[in-house]
Amino acid sequence: MPTPEPSTSASAIVSGTVTGHHVLTIDGYSRTKAKLPTGRFTASRPFTVGGHSWSIHYYPSGDRSDTAGFISVFLELNPAADAAAAAGSGGSEPVDARVTFSLLDQAGRSVPSHTMATDLHDFAATGFGFGRFIERSYLEQSEHLKNDRFAIRCDVVVFSDELRAEARTADAAALSVAVPPSDLSQHLGGLLAAKELGADVTFLVAGETFTAHRCVLAARSPVFRAELFGPMKESAATAVITVDDIEPDVFRNLLTFMYTDTLPETNPQELEEEEEDDDDDYEDDQAQAAAMVEHLLIAADRYNLERLKLICEDRLCKHIDGESVATILALAEQHSCDGLKEACFQFLSSRSALNSLVATDGIEHLARWCPSVLNQLMSKVAALVPVDFVVRETR
Repeated sequence: MPTPEPSTSASAIVSGTVTGHHVLTIDGYSRTKAKLPTGRFTASRPFTVGGHSWSIHYYPSGDRSDTAGFISVFLELNPAADAAAAAGSGGSEPVDARVTFSLLDQAGRSVPSHTMATDLHDFAATGFGFGRFIERSYLEQSEHLKNDRFAIRCDVVVFSDELRAEARTADAAALSVAVPPSDLSQHLGGLLAAKELGADVTFLVAGETFTAHRCVLAARSPVFRAELFGPMKESAATAVITVDDIEPDVFRNLLTFMYTDTLPETNPQELEEEEEDDDDDYEDDQAQAAAMVEHLLIAADRYNLERLKLICEDRLCKHIDGESVATILALAEQHSCDGLKEACFQFLSSRSALNSLVATDGIEHLARWCPSVLNQLMSKVAALVPVDFVVRETR
């Protein structure tokens, strides 16, 4: 079973307190969930704050039956290490501390809706934390879980004797009520699904109709804003707007993103174990997923949805292989996707990848549709493969 790995730890002494933090990275979340049922945990490697040894206990399936739908996290003193320290100092001492747990986003920043802090507690007696730290369904649908990996930061403040009474008084004055994560996207998604709730614009896409709310579309897309509230706004308010050059499923996903800022998972990697005996079906799923993301990227560029465009670039990076790299590289060039284009160049930096490009007529595809990017590619790989080799293979 994968072991949670620490990323960083740090400590500091400030005015009678010792502060420190530790980042717990869960690599292989789905396997920890499968291996550890409710009530079972795995512990982080020990880390030291305030002269005490600590560990984070991570329960991927909740610590009790009533938290089975959540991830639970608790901070615990390491008894053996602290017992030895207490014996050396002549007796057991209270260990008063506060702990804050934060879910980290992909940039390593704390997610405000999933940052929780305890009051001041004596950790010598028991550990403290949160049984309902993250709802598993939220994590699994969020962008904070990427490649089956996410991270939790634990900040610890250990108090000196003279600050304990003052801190406990402050805790009593700082009572609070737990606030759940934002459900705005869920409500807006329901607004899109409920056609009778104020929908005031209709789109016709390849024979299929979609209703939406002009103000939402205008707020999300400057292109829709111009189309729905520009010089033609009166006709746009009453007529059915025909959308060409896009498939209904793509437009449906586009609208879903505009209302909820999320996309359904289009990369079927999680189906790999279920379909390991049917490689053809799995490859078909992969191809369909890549095609959907490509179409969504084109639509995102068309309607100036920069975040959606970047999400599509990121997902397409996972589909780059010898057969697809030419098509993806051409798409990146045509729609000014610099990050995706650079990922293609990195993939093609090996001799074997270049041979695959030639074998699949990728060079001809680039020469026909994106000669400029072909010139960039040849200049980048000139040091690896002689240019005349590439030219000779394409004649």
